[in-house]
Amino acid sequence: MKIEKTSHSRIRKMNFKNIDFGNQYSDHMFCSEFKNGKWKNSIIKPFGKIMFSPISLVFHYGQAVFEGMKAYKDKNEEVFLFRPEENLKRINRSAARLEMPTIPENIFMIGLKNLINIDRDWVPKYYGQSLYIRPFLIATNGALSAKPSQDYMFIIISAPADTYYKHPLKIKIEEKYSRSASGGIGFTKAAGNYASSFYPTRLANEKGFDQILWTDSSTHTMIEESGTMNVFFHLKNKLITPKFNDNILGGITCKSILSLAEKEGFFVEERNISVSEIIEGLQTGELREAFGCGTAVVINYFKTISYKENNFDLPNLSEKERISLYFKKRLLDIQHNLSEDPFGWRVQLKRYF
Repeated sequence: MKIEKTSHSRIRKMNFKNIDFGNQYSDHMFCSEFKNGKWKNSIIKPFGKIMFSPISLVFHYGQAVFEGMKAYKDKNEEVFLFRPEENLKRINRSAARLEMPTIPENIFMIGLKNLINIDRDWVPKYYGQSLYIRPFLIATNGALSAKPSQDYMFIIISAPADTYYKHPLKIKIEEKYSRSASGGIGFTKAAGNYASSFYPTRLANEKGFDQILWTDSSTHTMIEESGTMNVFFHLKNKLITPKFNDNILGGITCKSILSLAEKEGFFVEERNISVSEIIEGLQTGELREAFGCGTAVVINYFKTISYKENNFDLPNLSEKERISLYFKKRLLDIQHNLSEDPFGWRVQLKRYF
């Protein structure tokens, strides 16, 4: 692997106490090309622009998939990744579904670890903060005919991150628009999945809601995801979440919460959840709490759920009563090396630069 370090780090301009997520990027990026059926030209170089032909099929037919992951620091400023092998599995599932080449483990892991080691000063040291890491794979050539590209580029960039949402969320159950459909690509992290969500989300924002609670495309009667998050409900003393299927992204944070909950003796169910069941729980008070989870957001609880123009406020629990905050702390403590990691999720990055 070739490494070209920047001669002018931008980190001196970075204020880690006031992180503007998505607008401040670390000094370097990793790139690797897929040409003639082989991966080649792996390089870490200064973060910057990349030139592509206007006929690259990423622009025309949407061959683009990505991942979201994070690096954390502990009190000794050692750096850790969280379950990176799961991100590799998921980006390759996404790539295969969009007829793109899968990324070899050595290219993904060596590129990732080298990149974060070089930019380890960009990993914030404060609890709850992290370095958000964005691996992505795009088509880089082609002709204007509807068939897969032959050439691709795999890139990893990173950005310091703070809390994604700073308040409890108001959520609207979607009754018209759909995020995905059976047999489609809802289970992938394809770029187009997110683009198609922007318009209905804006409509919800204009009515005062933070996000959408997506429902199935056929009947809009079954719960799927919330915005870009998996969703949990604390209902009738059980922690329930929609069972993963072709419509729902298999969230790594969601899987981690399920593992923690089962290990600690919570009653957990992964199953189909109807809108009517959630509304009944809100009306009877049996729905104690609802929250979304994902890499960027970690965990954020819902304040209000709206359906058919009716707003239902969830119980006003104390912090100690909230199961969402309990699991958020459990996850962050593992990620920041403040507690034991019984699952082996934490991967320490040893210094070798």
